[in-house]
Amino acid sequence: MSESTTSLIISHRRRGRPRSGLRSLWKSPFFDIAALIIIVVTLMALFPTLFTNIDPRDCDLSMSRVGPEAGHPMGFDIQGCDYWSNIVHGARTSLEVGVYTAAISFVIALIAGSLAGYFGGVTDSIISWTSNVILGIPVGIASLVILYQFRSRTVWTIVFVLVLFSWAATMRYMRSSVMQVRNLEYIQAARGLGVGPWRILRSHVIPNAVTPLIVMTTLSVGAGMAAEAGFSILGVGLKLPAFSWGIQIALASQDGNWQIAPLLMFFPTLMLGLTTLAFVVLGESLRDALDPKARR
Repeated sequence: MSESTTSLIISHRRRGRPRSGLRSLWKSPFFDIAALIIIVVTLMALFPTLFTNIDPRDCDLSMSRVGPEAGHPMGFDIQGCDYWSNIVHGARTSLEVGVYTAAISFVIALIAGSLAGYFGGVTDSIISWTSNVILGIPVGIASLVILYQFRSRTVWTIVFVLVLFSWAATMRYMRSSVMQVRNLEYIQAARGLGVGPWRILRSHVIPNAVTPLIVMTTLSVGAGMAAEAGFSILGVGLKLPAFSWGIQIALASQDGNWQIAPLLMFFPTLMLGLTTLAFVVLGESLRDALDPKARR
């Protein structure tokens, strides 16, 4: 059997497996709603002027905690700033934390999981031991301790801490998937033809083993956004003058502001909850579409 024949067999195994599932995604109303929410939030983050022309820093203390009125559908925050404008501009920071954390964790988990799962031996032992150490650390306490050491915290500070403790779990999914793929017949056939291990890993193993990692990465976007909000509430996250939904929730929870003006808590919590849920639905939908075994 020639190498071109083996490549044809491999490509045939891949062909059509995800495509039919991906086409069926749009038949699910839950997926459609989730995709619409993610698209709207992404547009908010990238092009806030499409949704509001009001400067979020244009404040009037006399309007502090005033409810919705004409031109201001969400009313005003504690400092008398337009709350809808705060929500729109806060989408960028919240989404950045989630997306950057998921993307960087994806790259680390892809590389580490592929090396550990395919080569095994010492490589697997070192990577697995490192991940086990990280997984054994109480993430909540460790994150608070690390963030507390920074005098000023930026988006990248939050991303650094989240990536530090999140890559290990996703790496294990990639490692397990690679270990299942590496001994399949068409991989053994490629080895028999003398194809190098790096080419096999890059061209054949990773493309057929990456599905669980893609799903986990999608789910982790929402988790990163929720974590950023949690850090802000606990006082170790982002601070003003930055804008994020987490900061708005934190400010609303201070000094009983949410009891005086419940909408200050309701709107950012609603946006964060809907966006997080949308990414969860997206991840679950991709799992069902890309993994035939998960489909019912």
